[in-house]
Amino acid sequence: MTNCNRCIIKELNSLNKLSTDELQDISDKKATISFKKGDTIFEEGTKLKGVFCLRNGKCKVTKLAPNGNEQIVRFIQKGEMIGHRSILSDTAAHLTVTALEDMEACYIPKSIINKSFIENKDFSFDITRSICTDLDNANLSIANLAQKTVKERLADSLLFFLKTFGTDADGFLNIKLSREEIANSIGTATESSIRILSQFKKENLIEVKGKRIKIIDKNTLEHISIGY
Repeated sequence: MTNCNRCIIKELNSLNKLSTDELQDISDKKATISFKKGDTIFEEGTKLKGVFCLRNGKCKVTKLAPNGNEQIVRFIQKGEMIGHRSILSDTAAHLTVTALEDMEACYIPKSIINKSFIENKDFSFDITRSICTDLDNANLSIANLAQKTVKERLADSLLFFLKTFGTDADGFLNIKLSREEIANSIGTATESSIRILSQFKKENLIEVKGKRIKIIDKNTLEHISIGY
């Protein structure tokens, strides 16, 4: 099992504010869990007993609407922590987290996170700042849903995927999503996302091969995303 003091993943989140002794305590008590693509890390309504630090892979974070539809709230990837908001607020999870590919995560018990939050001001400040950033991004997503057209939101999401996940060796986005998942990420029907993706393809803005998408004309997508 990797020692947290020697793990480079901690540099990507608030764990880098912990002392050597605190990180050693995590190393002694954490568990490394493997997940398959499609596995649920935790479900909405679950009372969490620890947080997860993603060693690799990607996840989608979803909220179940009253009509039963799934809304993708955000995506998370290697290095991010999940579950800390519920732990610190001592409430049940408000969202469901699902693996988008085979991945591993380190499970850190709640007691260690709470102890460090109380005793280490640098850690508590950094993790609070991280939560505030998440809330700012959530507010922006809500505004986009209310103010942008479906076409603008789809262009915006493709650019977000490019910025966040980058591309593979062939130039395709380094994340594979079904048409339904793309639709759920922008708050529209699957048929609408399929139609607009086809339009973007015909206009030579993107290349599509199954679930793989390549951005061809980034500038035009940027103009579309802001309504021009």
